[in-house]
Amino acid sequence: MSSTLNPARTIAELKELRSLTGDADGAQRVAWTDTWARARAWYREKLAELPVTVETDEAGNIWATLVGASERTLLIGGHLDSVPNGGWLDGSLDVLAGLEVLRRLAAEDTPPVTVRLVDWADEEGARFGRSLFGSSAFSGFMDPEELAELRDKSGTSLPDALAAHGVDLHRAKLAGRQAAGAAAYLELHIEQGPVLESMGLPLGVVIGTFGVERHSITFTGQAAHAGSTPMHSRRDAFAAAAKLGLEIRTIAREHGGVCTVGSCITRPGIVTAVVGECVITLDQRHIEASALAEMLHAAHGAAERFAHEEGCTVAWERIWRIDPIPFHPELIAMGEAAISAVSGSAHRLPSGPLHDAAEVARIGIPTVMLFVQSLRGISHNKIEDTHEEHLALSVRALDRLATATIAWIQG
Repeated sequence: MSSTLNPARTIAELKELRSLTGDADGAQRVAWTDTWARARAWYREKLAELPVTVETDEAGNIWATLVGASERTLLIGGHLDSVPNGGWLDGSLDVLAGLEVLRRLAAEDTPPVTVRLVDWADEEGARFGRSLFGSSAFSGFMDPEELAELRDKSGTSLPDALAAHGVDLHRAKLAGRQAAGAAAYLELHIEQGPVLESMGLPLGVVIGTFGVERHSITFTGQAAHAGSTPMHSRRDAFAAAAKLGLEIRTIAREHGGVCTVGSCITRPGIVTAVVGECVITLDQRHIEASALAEMLHAAHGAAERFAHEEGCTVAWERIWRIDPIPFHPELIAMGEAAISAVSGSAHRLPSGPLHDAAEVARIGIPTVMLFVQSLRGISHNKIEDTHEEHLALSVRALDRLATATIAWIQG
């Protein structure tokens, strides 16, 4: 696109941010910490070089606004926060690539529409276990009362941590005012998975985010002595849970989704006792709502079957759920065209992880994401990486998509 676009600068700034906020174990930009605040102060220094207005909303999201000829607005977003010991690209690529696009637009004539770059607050949820904080405040799909009792490992409450950074939890949803005029939302992100690398493709366009069903499942049997209880007499809660843990892999393959048992707690939890109670968590994801419902139904049936086989009972408790969120078909097509223009080939794929883009799309703002290849499919890890030539292509693809979207918004 324009000669003023400089993807090499984005890569250099990513490295600069890594040096500023990382250590030998990886990125340490956990939201609501001093290191995260240092990253955002550094980012504000970059914004100060541009003809933009900068504001922080009630949820802690930072908005940089380049005023255009129209109040209709293109949003570009990402997040600077990381998980502990995270990678150098997760989230920060989104913001810094968007910054480069904003620079390019600012160097030219007044854009025909207003363009806003947002750094969402606490996408990861690493400190308090609640992801998508800033974007869910923006979308309105946040319940402050549910979050008020959250505490981190040191016992600090979420409201107190927010207050230390100038955010009042009970006013956070006022961030929804920032949606006024929004006509489209774009987000670039590393894939965090192996699909694009396995296909030999640098870039892909995201068709939507998976729906999620997340449950806690409790199998109850009978605790008994490990030495004196014959195998045929046991009511082993772990045995029932273990069978389900294996069966979900078959369920996932049959329905084209993913299923994960992520934790397992046994009671009494001693080496000399048959397990009387076993609590596992089940995470199921699919891009199609009907298939996700079928996977959940299959897991319920399997749990009942295995509980009966082992002489146990089983109870389910929903932890959280979200419907699949499709992205906008016209923006998907434009994203595919932008990728094809810079790299020659594009692939459409769903996103297994959730992203801020999902919250934006939930309130009807046309949305799309671009993915850039992740080496080894690894993320949330200090070895997270992407070829620099692919990073450069991703910045160019985002820029092309922004130009096309601006024209689309104009109608």
